[in-house]
Amino acid sequence: MRRFSFFFLAALFFASGALSGAGSVAATGSRPGETHPLTIHDMLAMDRISDSRVSPDGKWIVFNVRETDLEANRGRTDIWLVGTDGKGLRRLTSHPAADFNARWSPCGKCLFFLSTRSGSSQVWRIKIDGGEAEQVTRLPLDVGNLVVSPASEYLAVTMEVFPGQSAEVTAEKLDVAAKSKATGRLYEKLFVRHWDTWSDGRRSHVFVVPKKGGEARDLMPTMDADSPSKPFGGGEEIAFTPDGKGLIFTARDVGKEEAWSTDFDLYYVPVDGSAAPRCLTEANQAWDTTPVFSPDGGTLAYLAMARPRYEADRFRVVLRPWPDGKDRILTEAWDYSVGSFGWSADGTMILATAPDKGQTSLFAIDAASGKADALVGQGTVAGFAAVQDGVVFERHTLKSPTEIYLIRPGLGEKAITSFNTAKVAAVRMGDFEQFTFKGWNNETVYGYAVKPVDFDPAKKYPVAFLIHGGPQGSFGNDFHYRWNSQAYAGAGYAAVMIDFHGSTGYGQAFCDSIRGDWGGKPLEDLKKGLAAALAKYPWMDGTRVGALGASFGAYMINWIAGNWPDRFKCLVAHDGNIDERAAYFETEELWFPEWDHMGTPWDNPQSYEKHNPVNFVKNWKTPMLVVHGGQDFRIVESQGLGTFNALQRRGIPSQLLYFPDENHWVLKPANSILWHETVIGWLDRWLK
Repeated sequence: MRRFSFFFLAALFFASGALSGAGSVAATGSRPGETHPLTIHDMLAMDRISDSRVSPDGKWIVFNVRETDLEANRGRTDIWLVGTDGKGLRRLTSHPAADFNARWSPCGKCLFFLSTRSGSSQVWRIKIDGGEAEQVTRLPLDVGNLVVSPASEYLAVTMEVFPGQSAEVTAEKLDVAAKSKATGRLYEKLFVRHWDTWSDGRRSHVFVVPKKGGEARDLMPTMDADSPSKPFGGGEEIAFTPDGKGLIFTARDVGKEEAWSTDFDLYYVPVDGSAAPRCLTEANQAWDTTPVFSPDGGTLAYLAMARPRYEADRFRVVLRPWPDGKDRILTEAWDYSVGSFGWSADGTMILATAPDKGQTSLFAIDAASGKADALVGQGTVAGFAAVQDGVVFERHTLKSPTEIYLIRPGLGEKAITSFNTAKVAAVRMGDFEQFTFKGWNNETVYGYAVKPVDFDPAKKYPVAFLIHGGPQGSFGNDFHYRWNSQAYAGAGYAAVMIDFHGSTGYGQAFCDSIRGDWGGKPLEDLKKGLAAALAKYPWMDGTRVGALGASFGAYMINWIAGNWPDRFKCLVAHDGNIDERAAYFETEELWFPEWDHMGTPWDNPQSYEKHNPVNFVKNWKTPMLVVHGGQDFRIVESQGLGTFNALQRRGIPSQLLYFPDENHWVLKPANSILWHETVIGWLDRWLK
């Protein structure tokens, strides 16, 4: 990818934009000037920056900072402010409750934000030049998202309501249900449960409420659909029209097909509720999302996939002259999948993030031609916004947590924040490098190798072979709080991570190639990738290698146990399937297995059995640690229990670490510590 010229960069101006989310935990103790290998305690001590927003005049950035409170066993989030020149850093909120989702008022003199300080999540307002926060809404339900109209006196918020019922009636019904002695629920369609939550009939609906407070109006009162999308959608799926009289939102309104459909659409609705929502993208049966209007209000940009029922298809940028023009796919010829994006102030181009060969890079895309150039190539860019003298962006890497930076024409990068500088300086981490090798079909595959802390080239080190989930995912150049290679480097291990076929950031064909071949191309890439790493790095001890993975990575661990049983000294499987056929009947988002396994188990049973770990349990012999969360409804706990049953019945050394209160991820600080101590302890048992 050709680098983006600084001359062209100087022409970029954004009016506003998103950058990509108390007591605190202290890092492992050291005397002043001393350092120590990074541990899970150091990871938890890092401040987590997120959700940054640039002021309308481009002079200020507001953002979240999350600190870990070990005593309370949770994160505490507050709102901070800093100038785009790096000056004037100050904390705007310090309440023990959570303060988050700060959004600028059009005048730029105050912020609207969400806070739980009243006992529920409500909208608050605070002036940036000082003073106490004021409560704006006193709604009967928790507010989930907040979007501010730049052209009208409305806020958009989301609340969970029963379709056709007001927030007040919903609250009353919930109160009655809580007092009832009967606990049964009757269902007649899917989803029964999703991600980590059982359905009770409520939907996330978009409401508008005056900025001065008052009654909230449901803009999708009869829709049996959620906006934003669950479980991970947010305010980026909602946008006011330029005149402030209407609102665009994303929803999947497909009736009983919801569990096997990815037909998300954009809807337009007037904010006065005078008309029902109107679908804008009905012609596309695949995923449409993320509406963003051009600065002059003349064009609506959004993201769209092309293939229905495939969640890992490529997101393209689509441009539509507003309100009734013909769609133009801007990035059809650009083989990257856009993650987040925004307009330049003059409407001539778009900034966008996309996975890119083990990085998540920031690109500038010409709005006329679709030609893209890289602005920030290395690391993981979590968000961005252009200001008059450059582009502000968030980034983290394999050796550094998220900070905010400014890149300027001819001057390079400058750090705007340094929340974690001293904490990073106090720990020792392993150096890393990216390497390539010839994988399946002799195609180029990428991987990362991370050296152990205090590396000595004369020594031989045990290897932690990390396998990413998805499978359409990546172990890239990022600072991860659940699967961080530096945790293994700090414990004396070399870490190897392979972006096998099916991974994102290497073109859509590479991503698509895993369909119907879960145990084929990825396993071959993993075999060749490990061999390549051992050959390239003689300080890695090929006789002491353990393999670890979560989600698809844990499926692969179970697959490896039966199809590569003599390679590893030990295995770790976190929330992974042992039986693909049974997993279909237990999971929630059915479009995922139906796409990847090319049908249902009754229409195409051979695809589910072709690479099914349960069929090879007779070959298992490697010691395995099994980890599972009781609230994981994506890969249910019976899969982990089944894995442990098989190991125990076959007499294979094994352990089960079970978290009854965690979902597909381990999120609570105390549980995270236990997870890391148990996993590294398991590796130490077999590899040291």
